[in-house]
Order: sequence, then C-alpha cells, then structure tokens
Amino acid sequence: MGKYNYIDLFAGCGGLSEGFHKNPHYNFVAAVEWEKEPAKTLIHRLKTKWKDTEAESKVLQFDIQRTEELFNGWNDDIVYGSNNGLDSLINDKKIDIIIGGPPCQAYSIAGRIQDKNAMKDDYRNYLFESYIKVVDKYQPKIVVFENVIGMLSAKPKDTLVTELIREEFAKHGYKIISDLKKYALQDLSLYGVPQVRKRVIIIGIREDLVQNSEQVLQHFYTQTLTKFYSELKTVEQTIGDLPKLFPTHDHKYQGKKYSHTLSKVKINSHIPRYHNPIDIETFRILAIDIEEEKFDYSTTDALKDLYTQRTGKNSSVHKYHVLRRHKPSNTIPAHLNKDGLRHIHYDSTQARSITVREAARLQTFDDDYEFISSLGASYRMIGNAVPPLFSEKLSFALLELLAEL
Repeated sequence: MGKYNYIDLFAGCGGLSEGFHKNPHYNFVAAVEWEKEPAKTLIHRLKTKWKDTEAESKVLQFDIQRTEELFNGWNDDIVYGSNNGLDSLINDKKIDIIIGGPPCQAYSIAGRIQDKNAMKDDYRNYLFESYIKVVDKYQPKIVVFENVIGMLSAKPKDTLVTELIREEFAKHGYKIISDLKKYALQDLSLYGVPQVRKRVIIIGIREDLVQNSEQVLQHFYTQTLTKFYSELKTVEQTIGDLPKLFPTHDHKYQGKKYSHTLSKVKINSHIPRYHNPIDIETFRILAIDIEEEKFDYSTTDALKDLYTQRTGKNSSVHKYHVLRRHKPSNTIPAHLNKDGLRHIHYDSTQARSITVREAARLQTFDDDYEFISSLGASYRMIGNAVPPLFSEKLSFALLELLAEL
C-alpha cells in the first residue's frame, strides 16, 4: 500500500491531522490555519515530533476566504507576510484526501442563543464555501468535514446549512450520506475519548469513483468505523496520575502569582490557573458534596443558588460542574479559556479547575504535544481541536474506504 497525500484545512493546532501523522499510510502535504497561535503550535509539533524540516513552509497561516491568493501566493501582507501558495507546495502531487472543519461558533447552539440574530449574519456560516473551492481545485478522492452537533439545526438565511453543504458538494461532484443525523453524528466517547463529545463527521466521496455512494457510505459508518469502538475511559483513568496541585497563599514563582502549588515534576502545561479564595472554597464545597455522596448541589437550581450565595451575582444558567472521576468528562470547549467553572477537578483537596495538560489529555493529546502559547490561547485551541485518538482511528477506517475507490 502506498501513501495517501492529504491537506488539512482550518487546521488549528493539529488535532485532526495528528491522527493521520500517526498512520504510516498518509503523507502530510500542507495545512491552512489563519490564527497565529494555533499555527505556531502546529509548526512546533511538526518540527519537534514529526521531524518535518519543511514545517514552516507547509503550514500556511492565511485567510482561506482569499482563495485565489491561497492557491497562487501572496506578497507583503500586513498580517500574513508572503508565501508562494498551495499550488507551489502541491506541485505535481495527487491529493487523495482533504480534511478539516470550519470554525464552529456560527453553528453552535450556545452561540446562536447568545447572538441577537441567532448567528444568521455570521460570515463563518459560509466558510464551507471556501473549503469546497479547495476541494474543487485539487479533486481528492475523499473529503472529511468535521463540525459540532449544532450544525445539524443551523439555518442561515432560513435554509439548513447541511442542505447548503450537500448542494455545494454535489455541484462539485461529491456525495455525502443522505441522513447526517443518523450516520454522521458520532459520539467520540465510543472510540475511547474520555469525554462526552458528539461531532458531525461528514465523509464525502468523489462520485465518479463509485456507483452507489449511499450504500458505500452507509457501510463505512455502520460497519467500518464501528470496528474502532473501544471501552469508555474515565476522567480519573485519564488525569489521575498527574501531580497534585494544592491551594496555597499567593505563591510567587518567577515573578508570577499562583493560587496553587506548582508540581516539582515538570510536565508541559500542567500549571494551575489562578483562582481567588472564594472560588477555591466553592470548588472544595462542590467536590466534597460528591465525594461524600450528599449531592446537595445536583440540580440546576441548587447550583444557581450557590453561585449567587458565593458571588452575589445572578445567572440564568448554572456555572459550576465538577468532573466525575468514574465517568468521562463533559465536553472540553473552546471557551474553557475564559474560566474553568464547569471543569472543576474531582479532588476536593486540590480545589481548582483543570490545567491545560489535563484538558489536553481529556482531548487525547499526547503528553509530548507542547502548547507554546499563553494559557488562554492553549485552552482555546485544545477545545477547538478534534481529539487525535479519534482522528487516528478515523484515518485507519478511511484506508478501507480508499481501497475500494
């Protein structure tokens, strides 16, 4: 079996492509990511882990909406500098797979609730059009399009975005499964990812390569991909061996103030977020409530009341959630960068939210995956990522599909 060439669009810090890197049957050609911090982290990973000496040229930090420049190159851009473009990287290579998923904020249910016009005017609703332009240009055999569950109900311009995507793919010669909710909606915890994380995984096939794409795709989702299911993994199994970080009194280290002790064993990004004394005590109360099986704060109303008691503020939604040690985590989101109140460590003696390393482990990033940005940027890129464990299993499942084309 030869190697299949792939491009990663909306690459982020590289969660989706990481799984393909781990599979020896794929060859990484290029990635496109417009945010600086994830692009830097991805380049660092390619250079340090995968020994890719061309990493800086292969990761194009650029706005994919400027598609013609993306293909042909750009010069002296105030944000993106200069680059020869995708065509120069691909040259005469045949692209077999294009993977990626546009930013999910415009499709997320939470985002639509918070936006006064339900995100209908958000440009990110239409970033899939740029994705499809790249697909049309390089004509891969397969496309992988990943996004949040809210995508299934998003209606910019009062048309389901899934129907817009289906129509655009069809215009350019690609077929996707007819019932996305039934087949493409995947629970990643079934694949060994230690969190509740449901995502839409759209697989598109170039229609000239198969006679019955619907049948082929149904078999892929129900027979091939399901072979990679594994046992549920818990939070404690995932992060329980990491050094404990205990509350302290304004500990200072190298000019920075910390509310918790630092680990003597240096583990990349296992550094506690700063918490004020009120939050620390609240975390302790909530974790003890579960440890002692009292469950006084098991309802939304009880949690909202506690928030008001502790902070003097009111909230329409409950702010707190303690990770259950014997269950998978709740979803690791991008907005974990703002606060950690919904990802409180299960150990009451630590009384804190999870670290970047703990979030990364719950997203199945290896410990040698280094996040070289600020804490906030690291939380955000981890939450936005596809868990590498799932992407690796997906890459192996796709080998079986590719063998049929």
